[in-house]
Amino acid sequence: MSPVAIHVKRLLVFLFMGLAATLATGVQLAAQDDPALWYETETINPGLEPVSSDLDRTSPRAALRSFLDLAEAGKFEAAAHVLNLSKLPQEEQKARGLELAAKFASIINRKLRINWSSVPPEPDARTPRSADDQSVSQPRRDYLLEELDVDGRIYAIRLGRYATEPSDGKDVDPVWLFSPDTVGNVEVLYDAFGPRDFEAFIPDTMKTRIGWLQLWEWVALPLLVGVVVLVGMLTSKLIGLGKYISDGRVVSRAIERAALPLSLVVAAATAHWFLGFIVSLSGPANAVITPALVLLAAVGFSLAALRAIDALLDRVTRRYLGNTNDAPTSSEREFYTSMYALRRIVLVITVGFSGVFVLMQFSIFAEMGLTLLASAGVLTVIIGIAGQSTLGNIVSSLQIAIAKPVRIGDSILYEGDWCIVEAIYFTFIRLRTWDERRIIVPVKYFLSHPFKNWSVVDERVLCGVQLVLDPMADVAVLREKFNAIAKADPEVIEHGKLWTYVTDHSAKGMTVGFYAMAPDPSTAWSVEMRLREDLVNFVRTQHPEWWWHERILEYSR
Repeated sequence: MSPVAIHVKRLLVFLFMGLAATLATGVQLAAQDDPALWYETETINPGLEPVSSDLDRTSPRAALRSFLDLAEAGKFEAAAHVLNLSKLPQEEQKARGLELAAKFASIINRKLRINWSSVPPEPDARTPRSADDQSVSQPRRDYLLEELDVDGRIYAIRLGRYATEPSDGKDVDPVWLFSPDTVGNVEVLYDAFGPRDFEAFIPDTMKTRIGWLQLWEWVALPLLVGVVVLVGMLTSKLIGLGKYISDGRVVSRAIERAALPLSLVVAAATAHWFLGFIVSLSGPANAVITPALVLLAAVGFSLAALRAIDALLDRVTRRYLGNTNDAPTSSEREFYTSMYALRRIVLVITVGFSGVFVLMQFSIFAEMGLTLLASAGVLTVIIGIAGQSTLGNIVSSLQIAIAKPVRIGDSILYEGDWCIVEAIYFTFIRLRTWDERRIIVPVKYFLSHPFKNWSVVDERVLCGVQLVLDPMADVAVLREKFNAIAKADPEVIEHGKLWTYVTDHSAKGMTVGFYAMAPDPSTAWSVEMRLREDLVNFVRTQHPEWWWHERILEYSR
């Protein structure tokens, strides 16, 4: 390609780029000047003094910051210029504007927690969708700052963009103001969230702001915590007295165990009443205290429900299982296992209800938005890895509750120990051995290893006693003696199922097995010990020559 052609090509590229930039700038300016991007009005607050030149109302962020800065400096007359007072008569705008600006500033200070990064800084309220996505949203002429709930009704705090009609051929720059509807709701919001009567007695010197809070709030917060703790302790004591009034042991036990959680609920309700009718703290304090009180009430309610269920289960444990090794019947074991399954259901429902309640109170899903959805996959993976063992135990526990391979009160042989299943929890199983020891086993580990359940179908157990005797022993005599001993034992059942067999024979002697039926595994152990003792005593006293002894044979040459 010739040098002339190259220069022509470069010139065309530069011309094209310049044309594109000009068009883009023109489109943007046209968008900025588009009358559809603001509300036209005849006048803006004609009853107020002239607007100060340093008042910035060019964007939602600038207008909001100017209003709060002026209000903090006590310049409510100037701050009233950020309110759209079009619904007020012109002659009332000056006096009422100052009053409304002061009240509105108090509402924002007490109830709003402003995320400045989300407030649009552009005149047309365009904002980037995210830090990574630099594409901007569509231009707007109003911006919703917050919604407040008062007795079930929603009141919006909204900024709007307003401009007067052009006069003398001169364009008028639009400004951002709090909408007339927002200004009209100030009185309602102030009655709901404004300062209480008690605060009128607080000296002005105590209202000096130190950090995020006023001085009197730094004093009131420890006192509030002390009152909440005191109310909680008194409530716990009063509820605890209910166990002496109730005649039922289950009810008394439930009251005793639920006293502390219920005291948390009462303490949280007391603190909420205290903040609603006596004092009203500022926004930063409410941002911490309100969620804490809601969580305290949710946790207290959940613990009270769970502890009441646990008290019932403990009562059933003592009634059916007792403190001995006597095993309950099959129907009792089914009932008790179902009770523990009910406890898991109550736990899941209670925790789920508490979680949803907390989320609904603070609209966490709405605030998190796409961020929550984007991080849900990563969070699920992290929780799955971190809580793999716990989740596995919970799933295994639910498997036991549904399939019931083992039940509360079942007699099992677990890793060489004869045990009774005493409790099945979400993550572990508690076993009680014959010598009153407790074995705690994770549910997942328990189901992953074989165990013998002697009570899964039939509680009867066949007891077996093995004696190694000399081959010259008379088995018929032994059979007759064993039948007599077994029939005389009060705990041997089904006398038609008594057996005596030679089960093995070798050079070392012969093994004779004696078998009898016991009603349950707990009784079987004691029956087996007594039968063995009586048989050994019979051979020792009546036929000692039947004991196995070593024979030495001599060979002659």
